[in-house]
Amino acid sequence: MAHYDLEEQEQLDSLKTWWKMYGNLLTSLVLAASLAVIGWQAWNWYQNGQAAKAAAVYGALEQALQSGDAQRIKAAAGELTEKHASTHHALLGAMQAAQFSFSSGDLKTAKAQLNWVVDNGKDEIRDLARLRLAAILLDDQAYDTASGVLGGGFPPAFAVRQQELLGDIHAAQGKKSEAKAAYRSALEKSVDKPGAGRELLQQKLDALGEAA
Repeated sequence: MAHYDLEEQEQLDSLKTWWKMYGNLLTSLVLAASLAVIGWQAWNWYQNGQAAKAAAVYGALEQALQSGDAQRIKAAAGELTEKHASTHHALLGAMQAAQFSFSSGDLKTAKAQLNWVVDNGKDEIRDLARLRLAAILLDDQAYDTASGVLGGGFPPAFAVRQQELLGDIHAAQGKKSEAKAAYRSALEKSVDKPGAGRELLQQKLDALGEAA
């Protein structure tokens, strides 16, 4: 029995020695890991809470859109972009609000809302906002700004519309050669999409005549 007691004492002494050497470090590591877990859980809780709040505001925006209440639409869209900017609801809300603003003739608000999506969105929703913003700028005769918005790459799904808008901008500026090139590019990119869209592109190209 004494043998086992002595062995246990030696193990205990070894543990004490090890603890003196590494105890503080181990405690710090455990504390840091615990704080990280708590922080992660708190962040998830916060994010879920933000998403729920954003969804509620987005619901209010949809109701306002259905009733055509311009003030409520503007307020709800503004709350989404100001307080819930990191959520997808904010991007969708800004796009829908911009469409309403444009339809209502409030081009200034529509441009501001679309610009926000361009600055804060990514992928398809950002590219769609660029196209819509360029179309409004074209109507507003801000040709250079519209061309700048259309600069850079677009995915294939939007490439035809991009080239058509560029053609419209150049045509409005009297740049017939550039307009023709853009319309031809749009026609080439829409070769597998027969229909009224291609017919309209061809009409725009024909309207420019043969001379450059």
